[in-house]
Amino acid sequence: MNIINMSKLSKSYTGDLIFEDIKYDLNEGDCVGLVGRNGEGKSTLLKLMAGIEVPTEGQISWQKNISIGYLNQLPQYEADKEIYECLSEVFKEINHVSQKMKFLEDEMANNADDLERLLKQYGALQETFEEIGGYERDTLIRRVSHGLKIEQLLNQTWGNLSGGERTKVGLAQILLQQPKLLLLDEPTNHLDISSIDWLANFIKQYNGAVMIVSHDRYFLDETVNQILEIDQGHLHIYHGNYSYFVKEKEARIIREFEAYQTQQKKIKKMEDSIKQLRLWASQAKPPNAAMYKRAKSMEKALNRIKRLDKPVLENKKMNVNLTEGQRVSNDVIEFKKVSKMYEDILFEDIDLLIRRKEHVAIIGNNGTGKSTLLKMMMHQVEPDDGEVHCASNLRIGYLSQHTFENIENQTVIETFRDVVHVTEGQARHILAQFMFYGEDVFNKVESLSGGEKMRLRWAQIVNQDFNVLILDEPTNHLDIDSKETIEEALLEYEGTVIAVSHDRYFLNKLFDITYLLQDKQLTKYEGNYGYVKEKLS
Repeated sequence: MNIINMSKLSKSYTGDLIFEDIKYDLNEGDCVGLVGRNGEGKSTLLKLMAGIEVPTEGQISWQKNISIGYLNQLPQYEADKEIYECLSEVFKEINHVSQKMKFLEDEMANNADDLERLLKQYGALQETFEEIGGYERDTLIRRVSHGLKIEQLLNQTWGNLSGGERTKVGLAQILLQQPKLLLLDEPTNHLDISSIDWLANFIKQYNGAVMIVSHDRYFLDETVNQILEIDQGHLHIYHGNYSYFVKEKEARIIREFEAYQTQQKKIKKMEDSIKQLRLWASQAKPPNAAMYKRAKSMEKALNRIKRLDKPVLENKKMNVNLTEGQRVSNDVIEFKKVSKMYEDILFEDIDLLIRRKEHVAIIGNNGTGKSTLLKMMMHQVEPDDGEVHCASNLRIGYLSQHTFENIENQTVIETFRDVVHVTEGQARHILAQFMFYGEDVFNKVESLSGGEKMRLRWAQIVNQDFNVLILDEPTNHLDIDSKETIEEALLEYEGTVIAVSHDRYFLNKLFDITYLLQDKQLTKYEGNYGYVKEKLS
């Protein structure tokens, strides 16, 4: 049964068309992934489905009394409100009945003469409380909090939470609501791998319909049974998971290109025939009216043909060509019995050895010390115990997940030229290869999106001679096309790559050595993320 029907939807902002003529029915039980390049309108389509925005043209209708859960912005609470109380607000009916029960409990304790009537009322409320899931409320809050790793936040106040923590609390609220339609926009942001695994299992068991906007290919493979792609303003539907979509999209584009070529040949043949008929008609003595008429008839038939758009075989992408700088010695970085402590022990007595040309991933839950390990490799953080040895001729290219956060009042081209010493003309040429075109190079860095900041940092890295790349969440904020471009460049890179990432697709594709940081210990596995997961299962 349809829960949402979209008919010929179009959406524009200030005259700029985002997408057009979208037709789609979302059914009960569907779990759908919505993909497309940044700027194609994925989040806009979610807002239309949530009823937050209205289409420029077309209609959207919902099943009567449908409940929709959508985290479109961070919830707002008073700074001193505890997180457990924030989550409990989801259960309005349960809370209302619970308050009535507590009132009756006080009445029964103080009014023995009317006990029989009060007990009868209390019994009826107790039945209602059970029917609406009152006794499962606290268990469900604990379950979702544990899965999203926010248990330690439950007794904290809203004002003490970071933006990422508030986002996770907002996600927890939506999951606790258990609406008939769940709209999730990049739900894996701020989650570590174990939390992403938990969320995937939650979605697979979910009774309602789910629509997910995500650039996490592994997550989409695990959860969805249908992919919607917005491409060049049009919607394409694929009945399978992400891997199915990749294969079927390639086949679709080939079919469309063949159909386009066939039509172009037919049009060319008709145009040549019309031209020839007109030439013959004009050369005849006297001019041949029948030939003119035939040419006119053929021209009308030609004009009636619905022209196929030429398929875009490849979208514009970054041009990333990584080269290894000065050759580094064989043992690149070594840790011997290294320990680090802040308020608590992060890790202790860990060993690590990274050799030239190795691609090494470091995985683990949030807060275990992965980023601290990377900073030790660059001598930004010193160990409390143990030794860190780095090759003497190391030239490290570092990409942080918080890149350019503290840059103010500087343009893209100024920031690029701070570290890459080229002329303005050369800089503009290079930046165009990273999709900063024309006047884009004069935009302020502080106004850039997360994906644009990542592209700018990659532009800096590619144009310097590094022999080791240290990458902290390098695929964050990038759309799938950009991720694939980075992956292909790193596969061909002959230098050493060390990365911390929660992107399991990226981890499986690029890294054949994986270190797991867990329970204050660092364990080495000669394999990718999938190998580690299999070993631990």
